[in-house]
Amino acid sequence: MRYSVELTAAVDFHPATETEEILQNVRTILATRVGSVPLDRGFGLTWEHVDKPYPVARSLMTAAVIEAIEAYEPRATVESVDFDGDAEEKRPHRSSPQTLRGFRRDSPTPERA
Repeated sequence: MRYSVELTAAVDFHPATETEEILQNVRTILATRVGSVPLDRGFGLTWEHVDKPYPVARSLMTAAVIEAIEAYEPRATVESVDFDGDAEEKRPHRSSPQTLRGFRRDSPTPERA
């Protein structure tokens, strides 16, 4: 099954289903800067690519998104990473992922009640 994760959703401290929990975990990974979590400095996404040209930053950020989700939310598999806007309106300091389009769960698990 495919889902779209956007970084604008609020935090739910008791997600109703496992799917909602996975989506929220992916959102948290994408919204967290590496080095900002005291007991896990590797959690999140790096900002080291923001000053690079857009095509380079986009490629490196796509790889970083995939690696971070594989490491910190193994229940999700990234199918694609999209960025809001287009290349003409991007500036290097704004080259961060805005939307993760779709992922699938590798193995079905029952929803939590």
